[in-house]
Amino acid sequence: MTLHVAFVPGATPDKWARAWRERTREPLELFLVEESEQRVVLEDGRADMVLARLPLGGPEDEFHCVRLYEELPVVVVNLEHPASVLEELRAEDLSGEQFALGVPDGIEPAVPQLPFGPMSVKDAVEVAASGSAVVVLPMSVARLHHRKDVKAVVVTDLEPTRIGLVWRRQRDDASTQAFVGVVKGRTARSSRG
Repeated sequence: MTLHVAFVPGATPDKWARAWRERTREPLELFLVEESEQRVVLEDGRADMVLARLPLGGPEDEFHCVRLYEELPVVVVNLEHPASVLEELRAEDLSGEQFALGVPDGIEPAVPQLPFGPMSVKDAVEVAASGSAVVVLPMSVARLHHRKDVKAVVVTDLEPTRIGLVWRRQRDDASTQAFVGVVKGRTARSSRG
């Protein structure tokens, strides 16, 4: 039976998939889902597990979750922006900015925000490249959408995002626990204990 594992943009399941394939003959299918779909694919059964950006959204008591790592928040700016010469800055340094994907928690804007409307992350980075706005993203997502005409600068005092492995409590079987073991770094000989 194939184990279906979804992952959000920026998450990198390769090392765990490689370890899984070295340990077992059970097939593994990895597929990319947008962050807005990470819960849906668990609920509708398309995915057995998701490498998700937490929180998952909605009630989480029907899911198991192993928190894996944190991602630094960065602001993406065009190369003409004063912040482009910095390696890091604080949230207060962004108070006078327009934000392409909405104002992140932890930033108090000092200027009225323009309505940019719904857009993809790729489009938001393009808006940042044009100099019309900035966008705050997890570092891995900013790297995924990197362009030559932008720079990502770490925002030191914003909350990091978290990546976790999530699965339905109903799907807590031997295959699921074997994959959890791989992700947690258990060797093929170690017990779950």
